[in-house]
Amino acid sequence: MTTFIDIHVLQTVPSSNINRDDTGRPKTGIFGGFTRARVSSQAWKRATRKDFARYLPDAERGVRTRRIIADLTEQIRAIDDSIAQDEAIELAKSVMGAAGIKFKAARKKKGEEEGDPFDLSEYLLFVSNQQIENLARLAVDSRGGSIDKAAAKAAIDTDHGIEVALFGRMVADDASINVDAAVQVAHALSTHAVEPEYDYYTAVDDRNTDADPAAGMIGVIEFNSSTLYRYATINLDQLHENLGDLELETRAAEAFIRSFVVSMPTGKQNTFANGTLPEAVVVQLRDGRPVNLVGAFEDPVRPDDNGAISTQSALRLAKRAAEIDACYSMEPSASFVLAGNDAVREVLGSTGEVLGLEPLVAAAKDRARAVLETIG
Repeated sequence: MTTFIDIHVLQTVPSSNINRDDTGRPKTGIFGGFTRARVSSQAWKRATRKDFARYLPDAERGVRTRRIIADLTEQIRAIDDSIAQDEAIELAKSVMGAAGIKFKAARKKKGEEEGDPFDLSEYLLFVSNQQIENLARLAVDSRGGSIDKAAAKAAIDTDHGIEVALFGRMVADDASINVDAAVQVAHALSTHAVEPEYDYYTAVDDRNTDADPAAGMIGVIEFNSSTLYRYATINLDQLHENLGDLELETRAAEAFIRSFVVSMPTGKQNTFANGTLPEAVVVQLRDGRPVNLVGAFEDPVRPDDNGAISTQSALRLAKRAAEIDACYSMEPSASFVLAGNDAVREVLGSTGEVLGLEPLVAAAKDRARAVLETIG
């Protein structure tokens, strides 16, 4: 039976615009008939990946880019610095062509006599750093001859690394090198209704004189503040299929839990300095299927005398978790709680073992490892 690690997060964010739509406004969504603040799953997945850089080695990470020819060229010359730049570029093109990836020339920028020498893939390609090294070594080893297509496919379809294994890869032209994501991430939604607010600002020109006191620039920024419900789940069976290495699988689960909890998208951070940490985290291992508890907030939380919105949201979350467990006989095999304040700790204490961040991550890691050992 498939085992999932569900991660539920309540996080209060002050005035902010961390994830904008095409008009520059904070993203929103309708839920329960009310407008909610929303942060897209893509935004938080990227923030999680960027947080990996704090502690994961480069060999276990990856890159999502159209400029893989440039990366491969650099790696080819790092392996054999006797290879000239032009030859390295051709080798990079050959090995990626053998792997079935299509490219087109980069556009020449206005005023440039020569364009970018590195062709661009026709779409963003997500590859692990180890795969880049494998492809580069294959290109160097095949120098002077043709590159075996099967070997090139194998080089790009093994050693996925933690990032590709977690977040998956889709290649429209060749489904054989797709990677099913081991992680699903929901769009974060506020537990309460929100109304847009507007900051009318002026920027002063430091060189203005008393004779010319007008602002150098004026503008309007839309923002909101919210207590967000964030949710993600890790499919441990899929993680094992993608990596096939117990130690790497365990580190992947550990890294995702930690970074998903503490990361923050960076939209307008210089303007709002909204870098908070969660009030509450609940991590549960479930067999059979994951469970998103967003239904706790279909009826929006409203400010009243029963406590802060974050505390009321924690109460709703605990109640919904208990209801699901009782109604569907789906009690998690393990449940761990991080509570950022005494009020939340009192509310969520019955939901699972209350721990600090690193002890919680370690406990979830140990349980994940035990499950992964049975899969292997």
